[in-house]
Amino acid sequence: MTSDDRSGTGSVDPGQLWLSPRQPRRGRKPAFSREAITAAAIAVADAEGLEAVTMRRVAAEVGAGVMSLYSYAADKETLLELMVDQVSGELPPPDTRTGDWRGDLKAIAHLQRALMLRHPWLPAALSTRRVLGPRTLAFLEHALAALRPTRLDGAAKLEVFSQLTGFVSGHVAYEITQAAAADRPDRAAAEARYLTAVAADGHHPELAEALAAPARPLTPDATFARFLDRLIDGLDTG
Repeated sequence: MTSDDRSGTGSVDPGQLWLSPRQPRRGRKPAFSREAITAAAIAVADAEGLEAVTMRRVAAEVGAGVMSLYSYAADKETLLELMVDQVSGELPPPDTRTGDWRGDLKAIAHLQRALMLRHPWLPAALSTRRVLGPRTLAFLEHALAALRPTRLDGAAKLEVFSQLTGFVSGHVAYEITQAAAADRPDRAAAEARYLTAVAADGHHPELAEALAAPARPLTPDATFARFLDRLIDGLDTG
């Protein structure tokens, strides 16, 4: 983050951000919209990563002076909140709630994963976001409704949604790392040789047994579904 970002980590006022008018109240008619500026920031992050998003860079993308952007987003922290919520609008609400809350939660998780794979910067951004914008809240409402058949109280439902989102975010971050590593087959081969040698040294019998077990499908979709099943099917709603 550069000095032009005026970082305000942890200082975003959700009421001021989401409930106040979106356009500057005084002066000439604004040349830009908050949505357009946010979309430009998202495009930069999608193409080059979150670190490339600065107020100066976004201003250049929309053809504005950097100081004019502060009428729409007070600092980079605010801009990140706007970005997270705007992409959350891409999450379609599940078509129906089946009454099978575990199945419905899995459908929600698959929607979240698809969103994060489209926007690889999102897992990192979510790790520091604390403000739930209107689009995020709309999706949360659907998730809480999916949990209605359970015996969980309101606080526990919120915890389950947080746990689910954290799992998806962490898994997608891992997927992205693994995809990058796939471009280096020499490293993957070296790691495999290392683990084989360690498993054969007699000091790691549990690891040796685990590595000797039949392999399971390693495609990203299959791996995610398998991990998700373990998480959701093991939830205690008593």
